[in-house]
Amino acid sequence: MTTLICGSLAFDNIMVFPDRFKHHILPEQIHILNVAFLVPEMRREFGGCAGNIAYNLMLLGGEPAIMATVGDDAAPYLERLDRLGLRRDHIRQVPGSFTAQAFITTDLDDNQITAFHPGAMSFSHLNKVDRANARLGIVAPDGREGMLQHARDFAAAGVPFIFDPGQGLPMFSGDDLLDFMQLATYACFNDYEAQLLCDRTGRSLEQLAGAVEALIVTRGGEGSSLYVAGGRIDIPCVAADAVVDPTGCGDAYRAGLLYGIAHGFDWLRTGRLAAVMGAIKIAHRGGQNHQPSRDEIGERYRRAFGDSPW
Repeated sequence: MTTLICGSLAFDNIMVFPDRFKHHILPEQIHILNVAFLVPEMRREFGGCAGNIAYNLMLLGGEPAIMATVGDDAAPYLERLDRLGLRRDHIRQVPGSFTAQAFITTDLDDNQITAFHPGAMSFSHLNKVDRANARLGIVAPDGREGMLQHARDFAAAGVPFIFDPGQGLPMFSGDDLLDFMQLATYACFNDYEAQLLCDRTGRSLEQLAGAVEALIVTRGGEGSSLYVAGGRIDIPCVAADAVVDPTGCGDAYRAGLLYGIAHGFDWLRTGRLAAVMGAIKIAHRGGQNHQPSRDEIGERYRRAFGDSPW
């Protein structure tokens, strides 16, 4: 089953601050914030939500197709996709633009401060879902108009999809978000995004869950909750072999969701697989540097839950 991943391809410039932000930000002076963090460690990674989700879905043995827009500087990323065997026939190169760029600073508590230049991502609405012949999809963080368009396109084509606004959620009004929830088949948020969703729409999670087949809320080290059929399934956090870098953990989790949905898993097994993918990712730097085989993913699942995901 081809799964269409609508979202960003981006270069992630990741910096590590060898201290804690809270030691350098004075709450009483937040209105005149002017801080600089010395970051002796820096690296550049291949990222973006669509790239990260597709990479993890590939590891699971899924069939991802990326729909994204990139700029004149995209050649290294496109060459990487070719080496990995990831489809890029729905990736549009926009002349005169940069590929989206994220500048991420992480402190010793794994807090992150991110600056993001959208670049070519702002033209994502030029891509059309109906040309992809997909059976399942996800609307991940992307250009605002692109996210609106792709959600409508999925719904019009009768293709089930996950609404996953991520850090793009603040771009949308309460009415926009309610429209997304009506169009989507599933929805996924972290706990902060879920609270913002409730605040903007004036509705509770339980009320919002009634609009979709499943509403998933991830809670970091506290695991995740799946609101399904009027009930709630709590998935424990899977202990990571090491906590190295949180960048891309949510994307790895979402790849597990997509794989489970595409293969008809029940929600308990789907949520557990998603949690395993997040735990595997967090033990590696960057969003796409972990390389477990499918057998190794299965073994990691067995270690955590005592049975096979397959």
